[in-house]
Amino acid sequence: MEAFLNSVTKALVSIDDFLYYPVLIIVLLAAGLYFSFKTRFVQLRMFGESIRVVSEKPSKEGAISSFQALMVSTASRVGTGNIVGVSTAICLGGFGAAFWMWIIALIGGASAFIESTLAQIYKRRNPETGDSYGGPAYYIETALHNRALAVVFAVSLILTYAGGFNMLASYNLQDTFKAYGFYNPSVTPWIIGVILAILVGWCVMGGGRNIVKVTSTLVPIMGLLYVAVSLIIIVFHIKLVPAVFVQIFQQAFDFQAIFGGIAGSCMMYGIKRGLYSNEAGVGSAPNAAAAADVSHPVKQGLVQMLSVFIDTLLICTATALMCMCSGVTPTADIAGAPYVQQSISTVFGGFGPVFVTIAMVLFAFTTLLGNLYYVDNCLAFINRKMPSRAFMTFFRVLCAAVILLGAGLSMDAAWAIADILMAVMCLINLPACVALGGVAIRACKDYEKQKAEEKNPVFRAKDIGLDDSNLEYWK
Repeated sequence: MEAFLNSVTKALVSIDDFLYYPVLIIVLLAAGLYFSFKTRFVQLRMFGESIRVVSEKPSKEGAISSFQALMVSTASRVGTGNIVGVSTAICLGGFGAAFWMWIIALIGGASAFIESTLAQIYKRRNPETGDSYGGPAYYIETALHNRALAVVFAVSLILTYAGGFNMLASYNLQDTFKAYGFYNPSVTPWIIGVILAILVGWCVMGGGRNIVKVTSTLVPIMGLLYVAVSLIIIVFHIKLVPAVFVQIFQQAFDFQAIFGGIAGSCMMYGIKRGLYSNEAGVGSAPNAAAAADVSHPVKQGLVQMLSVFIDTLLICTATALMCMCSGVTPTADIAGAPYVQQSISTVFGGFGPVFVTIAMVLFAFTTLLGNLYYVDNCLAFINRKMPSRAFMTFFRVLCAAVILLGAGLSMDAAWAIADILMAVMCLINLPACVALGGVAIRACKDYEKQKAEEKNPVFRAKDIGLDDSNLEYWK
C-alpha cells in the first residue's frame, strides 16, 4: 500500500511540475503583464484609491459591504500558505523565492483587478433578497456565451476549494503539532483532522452569511497579531536584515542556478507558493467580489487588488523576513511549520511553537470557511439555484470528511493536489479574462473620468458600450 501511495505521489508531483513550467508560468506572467500595461499599472496608480473605497458603506441596509467582501476573499487568501507555504518555499527554493513571491503579487494585482471588476459587471440579482452574486462562471456564461466552459470552471473550483485547498489547510495545521512531544505521526494527524472537520462542519451548516460574520471578525485580528510578532522577531535580529536582502536578490537573479534545475528553483517555488497564497487570477476572489453592494464595479476591482497586497506584500513578507532574519538555517528537513516555529523560538523561546499553532488554527479555520463560501456559489450556478437542504447537508458532511482525509496526507501529495487543481482554474479563468479584459479596462476609464469630475462614480452599462439587457443586476 505504501509503495502504491508513493507512486501516486510521484505522478502527482510530475504533473504539478509540468503544469507550472512551462505552461502556467507563461500564462500567469503574460496575462499579468498584459493587464498591467493595459490598465497603466492600476495596481500602483490607484493603490491609494483602493484603500479609500474599502471603507465605503453599502447603499442598502444589510447588504454585503466592500469591507466584508474583502474579508471573505482575504479569509481564503490569508491562510496556512502564508506560514507553511512561505516556509516551504524558502527551505526548498532558497531566499530568492521571496523576491518571486513579490513579483507575482505586483503583477497579479492587475489580474485580480480585472477578474473582480468583471465579476461585478456580470453579476446577478437574487429576486428574493435583492442581493447580488456572481463570479467567473457567470461572466464566462453571460459574456462568452459558453455554458459548458462555465460549468467546467465551476466544477474545477469546487474540486479545488472543497478538495485540494481544504485538504492542504488541514495537513498544514496538523504539521504544526510536530513540535510537541505528544505528536505521534500515526495517530495525531487523524485526531486533529477529526476535531477540525467537526468544527468546520458545524459552522458551515449555518450558511453563507454566518461565514461572512465569522471571517470579518477573525481575519483582521489574526493578521495584525501575526504581523506584530513577525516585526518583533525582525527587530531583535535587525543586524541580519541587510545580509538577508543581499541573499534574496543574489539568489533571485542567479539564472544559471534557476535554469539548471527550474522545477526546484527559487523562481518556481516563489511563483507556486505566491500564487497559492494570493490567488490572483485563479478565479476565486471574484465570487466574493460579486456579492458586494457598490455603485461602480471598479470599486470591487480595487478592493480585491488590495487583498492581494495584504496577503503577499504584508503577511507573506512578514513570514519570510521573520524566518530569514532569525538566524535559523533553512533545510528540507524543517520545511513547513517547523522552520517558522524555530524562528519564533529564537526570541520567544517555548512560546514560539505555541504561538504558531494558535496562528495556524485561526489561519486554517478562516481559510476553510472562506473556501466553502466560494463552493456554495458554484453549486448554485451549476444547479441554477441553491441545491436542496438535504443535498447541501450531505455535501457539507462530505467536505468535512475531505478535511479529515487531508490531515493524513504526505507533504508532497498535499501540495501537488492543491497546485494541480489551482492550475486548472487558472488555465480557464485567465484566458477568459484576457478575452473580456477590454470591458474591465473601459469600466476603469469610466471610473477615472467620473472621479476627475469629482463625482462618486456610478456605473451605467451604456457608458462603456455595453447593452444593459445582458446585465441582469445593472439594468
